[in-house]
Amino acid sequence: MQVIRDQYGRSFKTLRVSLLSTCNLGCVYCVAGDAGGANIQAPKERLAAAGLLQIIERLHDRLQLETVRLTGGEPLLYRELIEVIAGIRAMGIPHIKLTTNGWLLERLAMPMKEAGMRSINVSLDAIDEDVFSRMSQRHSVARIIRGIDAALVAGLDVKINAVLMKGMNDGQVLPLSEFAFSRGIRIRFLELMGMGYLHDHTTGHLFRQEEILSVMAQRYRLTPLDREHSATAHYWRTEEGHVFGVIANESEPFCGDCNRLRLDSQGNIYGCLSSNHPIPLRAGDSGEDWDERLQEALLQKQALRFTGSDLSMLHIGG
Repeated sequence: MQVIRDQYGRSFKTLRVSLLSTCNLGCVYCVAGDAGGANIQAPKERLAAAGLLQIIERLHDRLQLETVRLTGGEPLLYRELIEVIAGIRAMGIPHIKLTTNGWLLERLAMPMKEAGMRSINVSLDAIDEDVFSRMSQRHSVARIIRGIDAALVAGLDVKINAVLMKGMNDGQVLPLSEFAFSRGIRIRFLELMGMGYLHDHTTGHLFRQEEILSVMAQRYRLTPLDREHSATAHYWRTEEGHVFGVIANESEPFCGDCNRLRLDSQGNIYGCLSSNHPIPLRAGDSGEDWDERLQEALLQKQALRFTGSDLSMLHIGG
């Protein structure tokens, strides 16, 4: 079997699966204009659980995947989610993870855990109701908090992701940190990514890593931690023992050892968010054909820095 590796020694060990391209929030960094409180885009034809699992298993056979992360859109809207989680667990892939906006988490946390889910990232861009509404075009941050608490009760490892936008929610750095630390949760702050309608238009809202650290240093004494291989975040520990991270795709890119492959809901793969060129995987093709397409996806990776594309995060996941 061909070794899938590029000139920088990068391979694919993490598969991020976008289950569907619809979402029940309308976050301003993802959806342009007034989405009426939610993205109501008509769903494209998407793979059912059986077809999706078939692709994942075949990719696992060729890549020996270490992690599968389920994304969207909003993955908790996918009706066969529990079946997919159980199917991935049956393949023996060590780490099954998921990224969610938490809107449906209170109901689904325990079923996901029982099916084999181990770790989830919850997107929460504000703890203040007014700011949350401005960012997500929905009300009730309390609903997300209930979902986080339900996930903790279920025994899931929970992290919080917060996308920061200057002039929108940059005042939420400390309130979000305090919320996460009070529950023993790691929080990661994300620099705004130039994807979709924001491609090449992030400058005015970009809140950089150095600004995030400056805010955190107002309240905490910080010690940097070593970055793990292929990790997206750099982490710091406070004097009190709390840990937080920054995903600084602009300030401190992590392309050099990226090991992520992306699979969309129609069965196309992408080697990088900075490419909007889908590479289709066909069930009837040979293993050699799949290896060629995986090598093509690997060539999509950036050598040094993230450049983004006009591909919406709704279609390829975070």
